Amino acid sequence: MECTVSWLGLEGPSGMSFVAETGSGHVISMDGAPDGGGRNLAPRPMETVLAGTGGCTAYDVVLILKRGRHDVRGCKVALKAERASSDPKVFTSIHFHFVVSGRGLKPEIVERAIALSHEKYCSATAMLAKTSAISTSFEVVEA
Repeated sequence: MECTVSWLGLEGPSGMSFVAETGSGHVISMDGAPDGGGRNLAPRPMETVLAGTGGCTAYDVVLILKRGRHDVRGCKVALKAERASSDPKVFTSIHFHFVVSGRGLKPEIVERAIALSHEKYCSATAMLAKTSAISTSFEVVEA
């Protein structure tokens, strides 16, 4: 896996906008808060880490359910994270709340898919669990 991150320098040396070009050929913009020299034009780098973690685990949950031939129709994950107060400001806790919709989905099947993601498959969660207390909750919505 490869990625190149380039500083855009939109405001001279004080601008804090960056663009990441991924090995798969996609682009992600990032920026800082105004109090740190940014212009608030894009997500913060740590927000992209959190979003990537949500995407990683949602991907797993949907794939696990589909492979089990369950009629999954939707999956949302709301993440709430706390960070350390001093540098490095790592995530210290992350809560994942899943809302999974489908037809005839049993809560115990959804719960198992979430557990498999967090215990076995999700690389991002595994890395962040080194500094963060990870917790989950979920609800199943009939589609």
